[in-house]
Amino acid sequence: MDESSIREITSERTLLSQPDGSSNYSQGDSTVMVGIYGPADIKQSKEQMDRATVEVIFKPKIGLAGVREKAMETMISNTCQAIVITTMHPRSSITIVVQVIQDAGSLLSCCINAVCMALMDAGISMKCLVAAVSCAITDEGAVIVDPTLKVTEDASAVLHFAFDSTEKHLVLSSTHGSCTTDQYMSCLKSCQDACDKLFEFYRTSAERRFSKT
Repeated sequence: MDESSIREITSERTLLSQPDGSSNYSQGDSTVMVGIYGPADIKQSKEQMDRATVEVIFKPKIGLAGVREKAMETMISNTCQAIVITTMHPRSSITIVVQVIQDAGSLLSCCINAVCMALMDAGISMKCLVAAVSCAITDEGAVIVDPTLKVTEDASAVLHFAFDSTEKHLVLSSTHGSCTTDQYMSCLKSCQDACDKLFEFYRTSAERRFSKT
């Protein structure tokens, strides 16, 4: 396995009939299904006069969402609010339902990439696309991009980054564990380089879809 690149990516869109957009997305053996609902009417108590309200509902594979899942829910929501043009749909809601099918590592990045694919499928206006990449630092100091669950469990630190598609600027950064500043910057550079594969996947996926219409 190439420790500096992302695992095999597959995705299917418009699988679900009820949502306005959907994506079944996999990186390696990690698989997530996302449904987008909206823009739609919203309760008056939740509406914002100048923009849409973005809500993320994270559903684990088994059981109810705990502290870890709620934290991921918040990070996904913050990432979405950074890229969605919410001012185009004031006083409405955009609900994003993330269902974990299989967690085989780098789950947060997998979820964010799945959400981006689903937003594209729903035709939601965005400032840019977003690509997320995770990496792990081993006890020996090696950096492994898009780590599996086993690698993550044994790592001294796990980092998650999300980048925009315009200048590859940082949209999200999250660190679990401890690392030096040099290690952080090395991980940032590795993940920034690796996100090119995701943006290329988005592009070819869109081209295949429109070539069929």
